[in-house]
Amino acid sequence: AVEEGSAVYDNIRKAILFILPTNGGEALIILAAILLGFSHLPLTPVQILWVNMITAVTLALALAFEPSEKNVMRRPPRDSHEPILTKHLIWRIVFVSFILMGGTFGLYLWEMEHGASIEHARTVAVNTLVMFEIFYLFSSRYITASVFSWEGFTGNRYVLIAIAVLITFQLGFTYLSPMQLLFGTASIGYDIWLRIVLVSSSVLFLVELEKSFVRRKLKSK
Repeated sequence: AVEEGSAVYDNIRKAILFILPTNGGEALIILAAILLGFSHLPLTPVQILWVNMITAVTLALALAFEPSEKNVMRRPPRDSHEPILTKHLIWRIVFVSFILMGGTFGLYLWEMEHGASIEHARTVAVNTLVMFEIFYLFSSRYITASVFSWEGFTGNRYVLIAIAVLITFQLGFTYLSPMQLLFGTASIGYDIWLRIVLVSSSVLFLVELEKSFVRRKLKSK
């Protein structure tokens, strides 16, 4: 019972730790565009709705089925007065939000500066944001432990299913004519997908690097 209760509590924190930065990144993208005086926003309201709808239903829900971490029963009892969002988790939310904003807004600017249409640039921005969330989902499986292991990437089959479903949706969002008409998207080339993956994967490595510093700090106490 104690193990299950700890696992449920962990999963609530992981879901919050995933949802808040992804929404924070979206808000920062819009805020940056407004402050810089852009005449066209990188994401339209309906595109933001699309991202929130499919990620909430697929990726965030997959964390609810996350198995308990191996060291859960070796931890000391948590302080009953400790908030769900500690200072460290608030820092993680802000940190990831700025990573998502920087990468997504950066690729949007890259496309616009190279003569792409606004529809094309926004399609790149949306897909970059979604790919960021996919990579960040892996890191979200463990709050402080490293995800760089076979168990870390494959230990929750619901995460893998959710990612497969999400990628299928994104391909339809990008290439199907009715979806292009509805969401104002455009087809993009394979070379652009490579650029998107390279940029969005940075969140995985940066968060895992941040985790390593946290683990060292905890060991030194």
